Amino acid sequence: MFNPRALKYKPRIPNSVLQVAASIDDKYEYVIVDGNLENDPLEKIKACFEKGSFGFFACTVMPGPQLKQAIPISKKIRELYPNVKIIWGGYFPSNHPNTVLNSGYVDVIVNGMGDKCFPMIIEAFQTKKTFDHIPNIIYKRNNDIIRTTKDAIYDLDVLPSFPYEKLNEFYPLKNYLGNTYLGTKTIAYHSSFGCPFTCSFCAVVPIYNARWKGRSADNVFKDIKYLKETFGGNAIEFHDNNFFVSEKRTVEFANLIKKENMIWWGEARIDTMDKYKDESLQLIRDAGCKMIFFGAETGNDAVLKQMDKGGTQTGEQILRFAERLKKFDIIPEYSFVLGLPAATEQEVNKQIDEDIAFIKKIKEVNSKTTK
Repeated sequence: MFNPRALKYKPRIPNSVLQVAASIDDKYEYVIVDGNLENDPLEKIKACFEKGSFGFFACTVMPGPQLKQAIPISKKIRELYPNVKIIWGGYFPSNHPNTVLNSGYVDVIVNGMGDKCFPMIIEAFQTKKTFDHIPNIIYKRNNDIIRTTKDAIYDLDVLPSFPYEKLNEFYPLKNYLGNTYLGTKTIAYHSSFGCPFTCSFCAVVPIYNARWKGRSADNVFKDIKYLKETFGGNAIEFHDNNFFVSEKRTVEFANLIKKENMIWWGEARIDTMDKYKDESLQLIRDAGCKMIFFGAETGNDAVLKQMDKGGTQTGEQILRFAERLKKFDIIPEYSFVLGLPAATEQEVNKQIDEDIAFIKKIKEVNSKTTK
């Protein structure tokens, strides 16, 4: 199970690999190789194949940096071990299945959550069964690209726990608890899947179809508590696509975590959190939430509509919400899309100039806003 390099100087707990590893933890022997912690991951992978009788190579692939290792290493595995079945999962293969399956070195794509389909893929290959009954996969049959039925997001509270101890056998887990703005030993954690919105530029939308489901606040807290007490974590980055969808769940988690003296960060929608009560925002800050990432995108309402930002986010709201967070001492981290395609180059440049001026306005109402 291979996690290609994404961040050279800041390795994070490979949650996507652990999620799938949990589904086979009591069924099959496996090894995790993390490209973020290996000078030459291919040599490590080859050594694993030479020592064990492995029949599968599974790789998680986001667009961008992970492709630099995922592509050449998968090609090499196909060349050196032609009988090994290669499985890719993640945003890139799920959104570009034709390119991936026509490459000649990927056999099956996990399209979304792999908790149920991954062990089924292994069994189907071993028993030479067809794949038609397996949900959440894309594969090639003759010259046709076949997409199987897509499951709803699973109940995260009944899925098996992550095999943190197994990961610790391959790489000391303390190596993943990095020094960040939040703390000296920052935990990377994923508490939910999907997002209930349909932003036109987002890779999450076609995979989860505007659905969201989160692990319960109590179970999130138990996991964080375990990572704190066992491995020394003292801060949290929630890498959910949208951690703050449910005010109720957020408040429940804040009440649980506030006594742990941990600083934390997550991603949210401005139009969602603007509906939070003042007492909820104050509780979140008192419980250690120091900064929240928001996709502001632009101050232009027409462009926001073009992006399909849920129909409720406006430039005025973006500005006002930055000012609102100031009184709670929560730092808004705003991202912007500069240079969105338009009819002419002049229109693109005009929009860039307007957004830069808008960013300066935001800094005037809340100087702590980062971007």
